Amino acid sequence: MSQSKPTFTKIAHSVPPQAWFGVSAVFHYLGPSFAVLLFPAVGVLGVAWLRIASAALIFAPWTKPWRTITEADPRTRLLLVGLGACLAIMNTSFYLALDRLPMSLVAAMEFVGTIGVALYGLRTCRNLAALTLAVLGVFLLIGVKWSSDLTGLFWAFLNGSLFVGYIMLGHKISEAGASSGVDRLGAAMAIAFLFIMPIGFVQAASTFGAPQLVLAGIAVGVCSSVIPYVCDQLAMSRLPRASFALMLALLPATATLIGVIVLAQIPTKQNVIGVLLVVSGVAIHKPAAPEAPIQGAESPEINDASPSPGS
Repeated sequence: MSQSKPTFTKIAHSVPPQAWFGVSAVFHYLGPSFAVLLFPAVGVLGVAWLRIASAALIFAPWTKPWRTITEADPRTRLLLVGLGACLAIMNTSFYLALDRLPMSLVAAMEFVGTIGVALYGLRTCRNLAALTLAVLGVFLLIGVKWSSDLTGLFWAFLNGSLFVGYIMLGHKISEAGASSGVDRLGAAMAIAFLFIMPIGFVQAASTFGAPQLVLAGIAVGVCSSVIPYVCDQLAMSRLPRASFALMLALLPATATLIGVIVLAQIPTKQNVIGVLLVVSGVAIHKPAAPEAPIQGAESPEINDASPSPGS
């Protein structure tokens, strides 16, 4: 058993899962802000390579991906390969979309897919009302304006579709508990590195002689793929999938609040109403009650996430 397992299990249960999601939400926007600044110097594919390579390198010593992969059964290995491919293509398409489109439009297309995940898990009128409030708030916040850049729209659509895949696969690896999920995440990130290696290496290699750019790329990896993905696992192991999808509505609200605190950007009245609607929706949402533990089960990490379709 991995040395990390008891540690992450304990950490996951030390605070409400919503707190871990909140940390992830903050870094969800800090990471892209660093990445966009690097595009002119490194290139879009180079930044994607640095992000995934640095994350894989950081995960490796304490998640031991080689052991996770070799000890996994064939079905789990397929899951890890699927998540690794998803992470590599999703992160790359996200940056390619940001290079051509406003972040508000990319965020809107990303959020549309998560609405479907949240709708799939709806069981009560209360949660339907929560989702409605959150969706209204998000569209007030982002003020979407369409684009005629078909290439940019393609990358944004691909990113949004794969983001749904990330939620589904991320919840799947968290089913055995937060610590097992983090170990599997490390393995998936190593596999993602294999996918991204031939795609962005040439651009990334141009930075190897500039330590400041390499350090900036590592910072992007930590802020975008280490801290938020680990926090996602801590939250996913305790939240039903539909609840996690609904909470993603907080991301645009978080971006607005970061703008106020960090950049002194005063929000408009529409922004304030949007934030209030999103927060109200998340506040009234009630996660599904966890299933009763299986009698005789040894692990306290039984995940209460809603089952995946077909499982």
